[in-house]
Parts: sequence; structure tokens; C-alpha cells
Amino acid sequence: MAVDAATQVEVVDLATTSLRELNQRLHDQAGDAPHPRHWRVLNPNGAHAVACGLDAPLDVEVAGHVGYYCAGMNKHATVRVLGNAGTGVAENMMSGTVAVEGNASQSAGATGRGGLLVVRGNAAARCGISMKGIDIVVRGSIGHLSAFMAQRGTLVVCGDAGEALGDSIYETHVYVRGTVAGLGADCVEKELREHHVHEVQQLLERAGYDDVDPFAFRRYGSARRLYNFQIDNAGAY
Repeated sequence: MAVDAATQVEVVDLATTSLRELNQRLHDQAGDAPHPRHWRVLNPNGAHAVACGLDAPLDVEVAGHVGYYCAGMNKHATVRVLGNAGTGVAENMMSGTVAVEGNASQSAGATGRGGLLVVRGNAAARCGISMKGIDIVVRGSIGHLSAFMAQRGTLVVCGDAGEALGDSIYETHVYVRGTVAGLGADCVEKELREHHVHEVQQLLERAGYDDVDPFAFRRYGSARRLYNFQIDNAGAY
């Protein structure tokens, strides 16, 4: 009987297989030939750059904790981490979905250009730093300097936010349900209108958090005072 590559699950144990071999095999799936779409990675044990640079519609489940830059530069793939993630998870992500069932360290989703990053636990400092189109949903709280120089995309935080939220922000939409310790330069609270509630609701549903009330959030964004240098505002730079 022929094996259906679309439903077959390829299991890779990093206790016996090198990380380089795993990533190379995942990269090889970008071609047109039939290949397994579903992968399960065992014993990651905090390894760095797990499932990094994927460029195919794969479904990769990582059973455990990962180190730096897991699912970095992701394109098309869905990567689920059944544990915590180190610095820079989904860094420079282009498309697809990355979900972390535990907590994420600093710079989650940094410079991301597209796709969806979901963190079920908390995200540390600089979550969404310099984001350029990615959508990020955090069930817990985020640390200081999150959305620093964030340009495009949306950051939804169901918990609290640390100091200097949205420092030097451009046009990223930021929504926080809990308290904000402090706003960064040029970031201000804005009116939450009906279409903003709809935006939050859609992202919560995509993240699987449809039990969270989208009306309970407050909206933050750029005051647009730092777009161009003005000598009268020199003290704010």
C-alpha cells in the first residue's frame, strides 16, 4: 500500500540525529516532489535554530524547550513549540504560523515581516522589536521595550506590558488588556474604535483565544512627532 506523504508523520529524535541534519532535511522539502508535510522533533533540549529558515508549507511540532532563534526566517510553515523558547523565536519571520506553548525569551518576533506568532505564556523584553508586518498575540504579559521601533503589524497582549512600550513606534497597532508600566517616546494611548475591536477579535480567534473579550483592550500607537527631526523637539530624541 502506498504511503500518503501528506498525512505521514516524520519523527526526528535530536538525541540521535544532529540539528544540522534535521534542518537540512526540512529545507529539502521546498521542492515539488512528494514529501512528508508533518514532522515531530523529539528531545530538542534547548538547541538553537531549530526549524530555522523553512520555506515550505510544513507542519513541525517540537516536543520540548528550544534555544535561540527557533523558527527564524520562517516562510509558509507552521511550527509549534511544546515548551519554552529562547531569544528571538520567529525572528525575521516572513509568513506562516509559529506557536509557543510556554514562555518566550526576549526579542520574540523581532523584525518579523509577516505571519502570526502566538505565545501562550509570557514574552520577555523587546517583544516585537522593529516588527515590519508580523502579527503577535501573547496570552500572558510582555517585558520592557516591547514594540520598540515597530513599523507595521499588530501586537495583542492579553496580560500586562512593561516599561517603554512602543518606544519610537511607527504604524504598528498595539493592544494591551492589562496594565502598562510606561509608554516609550512618541507612543500614546489612542481611541479604541469598532474596527480596532474587530482587528483584535480576528487575531484572538486565529490564535485560538476566542474566550478573551476583544472589548477589554486598550489601544496604543504613534503620536507621529518623531517622524521627522525638528530642532524644537531635540530633547525628545
